[in-house]
Amino acid sequence: MRVNRILLSSALVVVALVIQVSVLARLHLPGAVPDLLLLTVLGLAMVYGHVGGALVGFGAGLLADLAPPADHAAGRYALVLCVTGYFAGLIRPENGRLKSATGPMAVVVAAAVGSTLLYAGVGALVGDTAARHVGLTSLLISAALYDLLLAPFVVPGIMWLARRADNDPLTETGPTAKAGDISSGWLSSGTGLRIGGQRSGLGALKAKARTRSARGAGRIKGVKRL
Repeated sequence: MRVNRILLSSALVVVALVIQVSVLARLHLPGAVPDLLLLTVLGLAMVYGHVGGALVGFGAGLLADLAPPADHAAGRYALVLCVTGYFAGLIRPENGRLKSATGPMAVVVAAAVGSTLLYAGVGALVGDTAARHVGLTSLLISAALYDLLLAPFVVPGIMWLARRADNDPLTETGPTAKAGDISSGWLSSGTGLRIGGQRSGLGALKAKARTRSARGAGRIKGVKRL
């Protein structure tokens, strides 16, 4: 990843984690907690692609695993966000821009449900049965609902910042850039033909002018001789 990507991702992840731990986690909402960190990873992954999304997700999850008041094994949430960021980055278009909000909203719901299931599954493997006591169904529904309501205020802004700070040349080789290359090539070829035509016309005019001047000079000489 480039330096600007690392700096922007680190800043956004830290801010999202602080807000989630200090504000969202203290709202005591029924069911799950709105996952601002997950939405941040999704926004960055849909601009940086699957590789960048996986790296950002792993770093964000590891930071959440180590930050207090985390009470689970380190690396558990890092695995969840790494997998989530990877799959979310697969929907990234070539030019890094999405034409509709339907796709990102579907990704948010799928990521909320998938990350909750994966987190509960990894917890079951290590002996954490907290999801069973709370109720997995209520966790899935509340996580999808909270993240879906929060996504329109977070994901578009994250994607805008990522595109704004990103200078990756891959984002300039999409269909828009190709269309620009084709149009510029067409214009240059058209201009060349026009210039060539103009040059040939000017050459003909000059030749005619020279011929006329020569004829005029011959007539003047003839008159003088007479």
